[in-house]
Amino acid sequence: MSEPLPPSPSPRGRWVAIITGAISILIGVLYLALIVVLDSRGPLQPPPPEALSDAPAGAAGSVAWPGAVPPPA
Repeated sequence: MSEPLPPSPSPRGRWVAIITGAISILIGVLYLALIVVLDSRGPLQPPPPEALSDAPAGAAGSVAWPGAVPPPA
């Protein structure tokens, strides 16, 4: 005896699979484009020393950087 064939997938299920696959490919292509754009900007540069301070510039109690200290009179 031959085995019965499995039921064929419904047309709605087939369209859901096609749309899901298309969305997945679209997300992959958009991710690749984002990486290419971000990578084309060149290497990352370290932040300026002012960005490493916890206090805003000129605030009381902030640490003065050696380059910002005026020369003695």
